[in-house]
Parts: sequence; structure tokens; C-alpha cells
Amino acid sequence: NASAEPRTGEELVKAVCSACHLAGVNGAPKIGDKAAWAPRIAQGLDGLVKSATAGKKAMPPKGGSNASEFELTRAIVYMTGKSGGTFKEPAEQK
Repeated sequence: NASAEPRTGEELVKAVCSACHLAGVNGAPKIGDKAAWAPRIAQGLDGLVKSATAGKKAMPPKGGSNASEFELTRAIVYMTGKSGGTFKEPAEQK
């Protein structure tokens, strides 16, 4: 829905990402596992967004969601923030 507000990172994670990232399904780094996330966080936010957008290993592009890049970035900031990262929330594009 074009008129809908963009989802927060937490909302997208709960709706889509948590299916794999809570339990570590298919090698997905578990939210909160700082050791598993550290090398990913070291790639930088842009690298993580690029990987998530394209898909990686068992994860389909955008985690199989219809998320915008803005929403996807918010979800990555949320997950990495729970896992040792300090990326800043992106500014909303109007």
C-alpha cells in the first residue's frame, strides 16, 4: 500500500526476519549473538543492506518480503543494535 507508513525496524524484524534470525535457522546469525554478528557488522551498514537486498545463502532477497530499502535498513539497524552494532537509524525519506 503506497499510502502506508514505512514499518519500523522492529516491526519488520518481528514480521519477517525473526523467523530465521531468532533461532538461527539455516545458519542465520541469531539476534543478540554478538560473536556471530561481529564479522557482519564489520562489513558496514551499506554492505549488510546490499547483502540483504540481494539475498545471501538460504535467505531470499529482502528475506522474502516486499520491504523497501528504507525498511530493510531499519530492520538491519534494529537487529545489529541488539547484537553489538551501533549503526544509526536512517532518516526517513519524504
